[in-house]
Amino acid sequence: MRETGSTAVAASCEPQAALRESPLPWRTVAALTLTMVASQAAAIVLSPILVEVAHDFDVSIGVAGQLRSIGGALAGVGALTVGWLAGRVGPRALLSLALLWLAAASGLSALSPSFAALALAQALLGVAIAVSQAGAVSGVALWVPRSMRTRALSWILSGTAFAWIIGMQLIGLVGEVSWRLTWIAVPVAAAAPAFIAARRLPRLPSPRRKLRWELGVLMRDPTVGGWAFCELCSFSAAAGTVVYLGALMIESHGTTLRVVGIVLGLAMLAYLPGTLVFRRWIDASPRVLLIGLGLAGAVVVALIGSVRPSIAVTAALTVIFMFVNAGRTMSGSAFGLDSAPSRSVSVMGIRTAAIQGGYVLGAGIGGLALELPGYSALGLAFAGLYLLGTVPHIRQLKPRPSREPERLALDACMSGWRRHGSASKRCPVGMCRA
Repeated sequence: MRETGSTAVAASCEPQAALRESPLPWRTVAALTLTMVASQAAAIVLSPILVEVAHDFDVSIGVAGQLRSIGGALAGVGALTVGWLAGRVGPRALLSLALLWLAAASGLSALSPSFAALALAQALLGVAIAVSQAGAVSGVALWVPRSMRTRALSWILSGTAFAWIIGMQLIGLVGEVSWRLTWIAVPVAAAAPAFIAARRLPRLPSPRRKLRWELGVLMRDPTVGGWAFCELCSFSAAAGTVVYLGALMIESHGTTLRVVGIVLGLAMLAYLPGTLVFRRWIDASPRVLLIGLGLAGAVVVALIGSVRPSIAVTAALTVIFMFVNAGRTMSGSAFGLDSAPSRSVSVMGIRTAAIQGGYVLGAGIGGLALELPGYSALGLAFAGLYLLGTVPHIRQLKPRPSREPERLALDACMSGWRRHGSASKRCPVGMCRA
């Protein structure tokens, strides 16, 4: 009887032990987080030094802002090939090469003798940012167990906050000496430890895939296609706001570059809790969360452009913007990974292409708005993009028959099978080749 009782107690304790969170593979999480830090460090340099770059090359701020558009255009194309590239060289090697490329392109940006040369360097840098960022986020599905992915993703995406908090202070300090030195002090310095950590990740098999077929399968899926459109709209609004936020503070409030760096760096302190706070609702209702955060983002960016009585008010609104954007980025990334888990690298490549495309649209729309009514129109334009990004999620809120059988069939299809059942049957989701 005693043995039976002890066995029952042990059995009752097993579910409780299972409910406890297993420790994360911190070495892997650290490597992917450092890669995200390096990627974001390269992406944030341009915004606070935009005024100095425009003055140095004798161009308008709107024209200088198109440097990010140039990089984003080429990077968007490069991001779509991430899954194909990973199948050729392997995920670990791809991360390592992207980080080396990032450091080299940042060095070229620092040495650019003309605006055209800087534009070329930014185009190369954009590709490196896209590949390294897609590799860092998709690494969650490659190197982290499924039960730990949401927690790991929250830490990896927090690399954005770490890059801003530390990087913005360095940009503010070094930028007072020369805007060229910021490219060495921030992205190059961040890429070095990320490269060392990435080389220590486990080597994974690299099955070769056909790029055109894989992207076609993903984009024909209504869930993936709708999600990609939403990410493009939301990232356009967020990226455009970030690109012109430094110029808004300098021109509206007469602040210095160092003050801009301090404000943006402190605002990013809200990014870290944003990724941690919202992750508890991701598994329960991701669509509702994305809709709510999209609406909140629209309100905040409209206020940033229209309400500018003092630097304190702009700084407070920037903090709220960073907090909301952190939750929306976290939720969108988790939703994308769950939409096609067997093709995480390609899905995150699509996400990164949406980010880079967002810089193209955001910088372009923002530059046009600045040439016309000014910063008020800038905020309203970005608010409209946030609202547009909620439409597909709102349309898919209606109850529908379960797509789980199709989802499982699609997962099998994308894992390499071209037929299901007998030889005469086609794929249930209509995506396999005959």
